[in-house]
Amino acid sequence: MCGMPQQPPVRSSPPRPSRPDASMSLLTNVMDHSLDDGYAEAAARKKAEGAGGMPKTVRAKLGLAAGLVLAALVVTVGAANARIAAPVVAKERQELIDRIERQTTAADKLESNVDTLRADVSARQRQALKKSGGEQADLVSVLSGATDVHGPGVKLVVNDAKEASTGGDGNPRETSGFSDTGRVRDRDMQRVVNGLWESGAEAIAINGQRLTALSAIRAAGDAILVDNKPLVPPYTVLAVGDGQRLSTRFQNSADGLYLHALQENYGIRTSISVEDDVRLSAAPSVIVRTAQPSTEKGTS
Repeated sequence: MCGMPQQPPVRSSPPRPSRPDASMSLLTNVMDHSLDDGYAEAAARKKAEGAGGMPKTVRAKLGLAAGLVLAALVVTVGAANARIAAPVVAKERQELIDRIERQTTAADKLESNVDTLRADVSARQRQALKKSGGEQADLVSVLSGATDVHGPGVKLVVNDAKEASTGGDGNPRETSGFSDTGRVRDRDMQRVVNGLWESGAEAIAINGQRLTALSAIRAAGDAILVDNKPLVPPYTVLAVGDGQRLSTRFQNSADGLYLHALQENYGIRTSISVEDDVRLSAAPSVIVRTAQPSTEKGTS
C-alpha cells in the first residue's frame, strides 16, 4: 500500500519564562556586579605594576619614616601640653570653689545679721508701741501682729486637688490666666482670710507667716506669696478666736460657702477643726510709714 509520506510532528518548544525581576534590570545589575569586583581588579593591577605594599626606593622609605616621626612628635607635644595645662585647670577650679565658699559664707553672715537687726527692730517697735499705746498697748500689739499670741481658735487646711484638671471654655477660673482649676489660687486664700477676719478672728497666720494690716496675698506664676514670701501647699491657716463660734460663722459665711464650692466643683481639699490652743509667732517686722502716735489722752 502506497501512501503519502508522513511528516514528523512538529513540537514547538514552550517559551522561556522571563525572570520576575526583568523590569528591574538596573537594580539586578548592581546586585549581581558589586563594586568589590572593581576594587579587586584595581588592587590586582596595582600589585602587578608594583605600586602596592611597602615603598621600594630609599627615598620613599625616608619619606614614610619622616611622616611617622612627625606624627609621633605631634602626639607627644599634645600630650605634654595637656599634662602641663592640667595643674593650671585644677588650680583655677579650686580657686573658683574657694571663692564660691567664701561668698556663700559671707552671704550667710549677712543674712544672719539681717535677721538679728530685724528682731531688734521688732523689739524696739513693740517697746515703742507699749509706751504710746497706754492701757490698750497689748491689744494694739496683738491686732498689729507685733507680738506672739496664743489662745483657742481654728485650724483650716486648704490643699490642691489630687489630680489637677483643665477647665473648659468660658470657665471663670480659666479666664483669669490659670488653666489648672485644681490649684488653689491667691484670690481663694484672700477670700479665706477675709472670711476668717469677718467671722471674728483676732490673729491669723498662713504656713507660719503672720498676717498684719499691711499683709498682701498675691501670686507669682503658680506660687502664692504672702508678704512676698512664697508658700507651698498644703496651706495651713491658723486663726485665734472663739473656736467653735469662729468655725461655725466662717462655714456659714459667703467665703466659707465659696470654699465649699471649690471643694465640690474642683476637688480642692479642705478641712477645718476647732483647736484649744493656737500659737502664732509675731510678724518679722511691722513697718509703719504714715501713722503717728496720738498725743491726745482721750476723746469724748
